[in-house]
Amino acid sequence: MAYWLVKSEPGSWSWDDHVKKGVEGWDGVRNYQASNNMKAMNLGDKAFFYHSVKEKQIVGILEVVKEYYPDDTDPTNRFGMVDFKALHPVPIPVTLKQIKEDGRLDHLALLKQSRLSVTPIGESDWQIICEMGGL
Repeated sequence: MAYWLVKSEPGSWSWDDHVKKGVEGWDGVRNYQASNNMKAMNLGDKAFFYHSVKEKQIVGILEVVKEYYPDDTDPTNRFGMVDFKALHPVPIPVTLKQIKEDGRLDHLALLKQSRLSVTPIGESDWQIICEMGGL
């Protein structure tokens, strides 16, 4: 199993929106590196749901329930998407500030490539962030 972090602007698509839907496609990604990360996702992989912009915090856990397939919102047919199932909220949201302050996490793509919307998370990093979030 692999671990990921996916970002969304809560004004466009929030954790609560995803919970209401249950399972939803992660569409609209138009960056090749982020798209390649989604291509690498497998069924059962887990992802942190990160609210970007003003909140800047991890708020939930998702699971990949459908692997990469064409994104019908892409008129160029170059990009795809995966489907995520909302599993559960993070009891204590983990902020970007907290992640930056923890030296064990200073290598994360979230910090090195801050504009990338889909990033890998190592297993030990996943465990650290889960502990920070009360999981």
